[in-house]
Amino acid sequence: MELYFKLPTTTNSRICFLLLYRVNSQVSKEFIFMTEVKNQPEERSLNFIEEIVEEDLKSGKHESVLTRFPPEPNGYLHIGHAKSISLNFGLALKYGGKTNLRFDDTNPVTEETEYVDGIKEDIKWLGFTWANEFYASDYFEELYEFAVTLIKEKLAYVDDSSSEEIAAMKGTPTEPGKDSPFRTRSIEENLQLFADMRAGKYKDGEKVVRAKVDMASPNMQLRDPIIYRIKHAHHHRTGDKWCIYPMYDFAHGQSDAIEHITHSICTLEFVTHRPLYDWFIEKLKIFPSKQYEFARMNLTYTVMSKRRLLQLVNDKHVSGWDDPRMPTITALRRRGYTPESIRTFNEKIGVQKRDNIIDVSLLEFCIREHLNRIALRRLVVFDPLKVILTNYPEGFEMVRSENNPEDENTDSREIPFSRELYIEREDFMENPPKKFFRLAPGQKVRLKSAYIIQCDEIIKEADGSIKEIHCSYLPESKSGADTSGLKVQGTLHWVSVPHAITAEVRLYDRLFRVEDPMSEEGDFKDYVNPDSLQTISAAYAEPSLRNAKFDERYQFLRKGYFCLDKDSSEEKLIFNRTVTLKDTWAKEKKKG
Repeated sequence: MELYFKLPTTTNSRICFLLLYRVNSQVSKEFIFMTEVKNQPEERSLNFIEEIVEEDLKSGKHESVLTRFPPEPNGYLHIGHAKSISLNFGLALKYGGKTNLRFDDTNPVTEETEYVDGIKEDIKWLGFTWANEFYASDYFEELYEFAVTLIKEKLAYVDDSSSEEIAAMKGTPTEPGKDSPFRTRSIEENLQLFADMRAGKYKDGEKVVRAKVDMASPNMQLRDPIIYRIKHAHHHRTGDKWCIYPMYDFAHGQSDAIEHITHSICTLEFVTHRPLYDWFIEKLKIFPSKQYEFARMNLTYTVMSKRRLLQLVNDKHVSGWDDPRMPTITALRRRGYTPESIRTFNEKIGVQKRDNIIDVSLLEFCIREHLNRIALRRLVVFDPLKVILTNYPEGFEMVRSENNPEDENTDSREIPFSRELYIEREDFMENPPKKFFRLAPGQKVRLKSAYIIQCDEIIKEADGSIKEIHCSYLPESKSGADTSGLKVQGTLHWVSVPHAITAEVRLYDRLFRVEDPMSEEGDFKDYVNPDSLQTISAAYAEPSLRNAKFDERYQFLRKGYFCLDKDSSEEKLIFNRTVTLKDTWAKEKKKG
């Protein structure tokens, strides 16, 4: 086995490497990961699809660019679709073209209007606008006539064989297929049978229409593929008008041609479908749209399949499609991800020609970088330990703290400070080890934006557990007006006990406990991370969070980045952790 490194993208402080595992001169897997490199300039060369587009425009093959994003409305979009969205819409934006949104609604059994609405919302949230909104169902009449044309040209026929018989006829990748006994039907008989299929005279599966291509082709996709099947099912747009529906391979290229799509961009699994795509366009003599393939995105610690994501929902491993642990766009939005961070992520991973696995830490890095710039800082204590400042006067005062030191346009806020405070229990140790710079008996720390305090006494319960700690504060050490001359190494966050508000905090983590659950033995669901959600029912927060907004992002100091969850109400605030302040999984890997 040989290892090769390739540099796809850089940032000013980090670098993304592409690791190729090469076995027997064939690339079997790619893995994109990130490491620290100082003072790297920004670089970005054209990806291979951009090179194709630029050459097409330069040669005059196309005067402008028209792409399309063609989701099937049978589930919610995930982060892999976000890459395709960014690529299709991004190409059009870069080259002054347009992008159509076209729903591939050719399977009425699995498709719902709910998914249509969700997909449109996701695309808008990512920051893109489509030129036209189309549906494959808009073209059902034209597609039917295309099939009639193929029948008239002796390039399609009605087959009465069962699905099992058709599969057996197709042969194997090493053995040619066998002609169907119905392949020689006359044009007139095929036309009548096809019309009867449309009229609803046959049951589901009783007949299909197949293209007459090449049963001996080494490409299995060309061995007389099915182009129409019978489905007596209610369609979300056409109702019960149709009981025959085109297959994806038949609807896709022709829909592209009808819309005059110049660059039809698909993922790599459609490489073997491209000859059929071209065959239909050639035989029908319609606009010559061209298909290009790029590597789909696979992300560590998750699965990227709508079918498997639906299993997670149905089996109650998650609460729904928008559960913040899911890789769906609606879930990422609920978790607090920003469209800017996802677009940046897509730019960094680039466009590859080989399937690859992206380290989720790169996605987390992108959201951390963005939230660090925009998130409002707030004080929240998860596991409270009471501190009483014995020499602080009764009452309270307001101290000022910056909302975001990374954003010069934000101002500061006032926080109430009193003699009774909460700090994190983990920030105090009765018998600390060396280099423990937080609070301990006789040790001094600074309270964020307030004063330096010193632990004087520990008050315990009857069972020996710590009830509270008594401290003294240094009046001359107030932040912004410190004349004490003291320097302390630890700074703790806190909240004032009489002013604190309570909130539920949901700590979300990676959904799976292994990098690639699909490559492990057994059921992928066996590897769901049991600690992917931890709930703190009553955290204590500074009172400004009473006015938290859904469109704002927050950094809970020393805890991570959070957003307000949709389940919140006036009576109960609920916050979701978007991401930790640092990559805690990287530390766990090093320990292992």
